[in-house]
Amino acid sequence: MKKMPPIEKIPEAYSAIVDGRVEMDVEKAMAHIYSSDRTKAYTVTWNENVYTSNDNASYWKNAIGYPIIAVLLLQGKLPVNMEIINLFKNINWKSVNTRYKNKYDDALAEVFHTLAMKGVDLLPVQENLDNVYDDLEKLPVRTKRSAFRPPV
Repeated sequence: MKKMPPIEKIPEAYSAIVDGRVEMDVEKAMAHIYSSDRTKAYTVTWNENVYTSNDNASYWKNAIGYPIIAVLLLQGKLPVNMEIINLFKNINWKSVNTRYKNKYDDALAEVFHTLAMKGVDLLPVQENLDNVYDDLEKLPVRTKRSAFRPPV
């Protein structure tokens, strides 16, 4: 089963990649992804097209969370545009999401506002997110509950 995440989780995956918070161990089919404030470490495992993660969205809602998206990007299963990914460097998503009470669209709107204030053209960014989301939807991946409990 695959439950789609909010599109706003893609930039969180971008931040994890550009900030170097993803440690892939391809031989063990496992990755460790650290939260934006580095207080939590999530474990993603995969076996062919079945993915598990102990982030809250994946573990409790059986949805694809940003740690799985980050792994899929690094595995080349989703398109990677480093110019776009680099725009999301050093964003403390934990802080932004908390400020907006996990209303991810509002949190991303704040991040987009900050990017626009820096002169970033947001149209290619939004097109990239839409394309990655469409590709994610088409991927033949499934999620299942992780053997690892979410960090507290």
